[in-house]
Amino acid sequence: MSDWMDNLPEHARTWLDGRRLDEVECIVADLSGIARGKAMPAAKFAKQSRFYLPNSIFQQTITGDWADDGDADFLEPDMILTPDFTTACAAPWTADWTLQIIHDMADQSGAPVHTAPRNVLRRVVDLYHARGWKPVVAPEMEFYLVARNTDPSKPVEPPMGRSGRRAAGRQAYSMSAVDEYGPVIDDIYDYAEAMGLEIDGILQEGGSGQVELNLRHGDPVKLADEIFYFKRMIREAALRSDCYATFMAKPIQDEPGSAMHIHHSVVDIATGRNLFVDESGMETQAFLHFIGGMQKHLPEVIALLAPYVNSYRRYVRDFAAPINLEWGRDNRTTGLRVPVSEPEAKRVENRIAGMDCNPYLGIAASLACGYLGLVNRIDPAPQFTGDAYDSAEGIPNHLSEALDLFEEAKAMHEVLHPDFARVYTAVKRMEYTAFLQVISPWEREHLLLNV
Repeated sequence: MSDWMDNLPEHARTWLDGRRLDEVECIVADLSGIARGKAMPAAKFAKQSRFYLPNSIFQQTITGDWADDGDADFLEPDMILTPDFTTACAAPWTADWTLQIIHDMADQSGAPVHTAPRNVLRRVVDLYHARGWKPVVAPEMEFYLVARNTDPSKPVEPPMGRSGRRAAGRQAYSMSAVDEYGPVIDDIYDYAEAMGLEIDGILQEGGSGQVELNLRHGDPVKLADEIFYFKRMIREAALRSDCYATFMAKPIQDEPGSAMHIHHSVVDIATGRNLFVDESGMETQAFLHFIGGMQKHLPEVIALLAPYVNSYRRYVRDFAAPINLEWGRDNRTTGLRVPVSEPEAKRVENRIAGMDCNPYLGIAASLACGYLGLVNRIDPAPQFTGDAYDSAEGIPNHLSEALDLFEEAKAMHEVLHPDFARVYTAVKRMEYTAFLQVISPWEREHLLLNV
């Protein structure tokens, strides 16, 4: 075994035990969370310590176009990619023995590439560390299993279950509903075990074919890596059962959308104590300031938490999605929920983020809001105790408005990095412009002959 393979995590070495590694996938996440990179024979990978990709991959839109961020001197230079061997894991759906490895991204002077989503999240985590704090997150992933859809003009449908019927909606927490697509769930568990990924639980959500997968709490960068891997793996597991997995925020009309709820806590590095409670278990000012920061700054980063025009279809009153920035204890109508917990597990759940967001950017944006609240000692509004759907809407209604707020949020840019903010805005503006060129079936049906 070569030296580099000695650096692999135990689960990767176990998976390869007695087998010959065929291929290595060198990957990074682009702004959309899509895996970009290159695959190569393992023998070639072993001979190289670094790899190269153009930094323009972070200016590519979801439609495949390239956004102009206004940098007149842009020459599309190469980035240096260095493997982070702690992320190495199996790609168990491939025909041969393949490892996938997430890579660190630096420019040719060795500085981090500021537009790389993983580096954006690391930057925010480092700001916490500089204050003696350790942020902890626990994400929840919602997604749909849907029938194959090869014609974009046709509506998405739920998958056919083992009963011969299409998956039914409004069956939240039903065990029999999960059993309808048991082979996909079995493959998800098997793949996760091979990849060294830990699943905290899987359950049926409220939509037809909608599933929720929970991850245990931990380091933000590590959890974002896992979501990045999970999304790719779940798609592969679905394809094996002749259906699709989609993380689109609202794929099916009249069904609930898919969220990426993020649970947050902050630990004092010196003492190991949760900053949100004192020695007697009572909530602290830091707890309130974290909530205050989220209430004040979340509107500025909705463009990261809800990054596409479809994202805003999820924010529907009384449809299992928040439309406000109220906070409350054990209240799922609020955008910010404080779950029931023991004092040491005191946390804040951000229910705003959609599952279509880039996990690195979604977690970074959410943490950035809490960070600004802690640093600037921002007090929250009073706790909301009723049905928060009756409160004022506190988030933008569409992507264009969200981008306007993000573009103006200079303090937030300093946390995430101004270069990232500039490029992200340019990419999303271009995507929105492309969307406006498309005429929908609704417009043809109701406007063509009536106006």
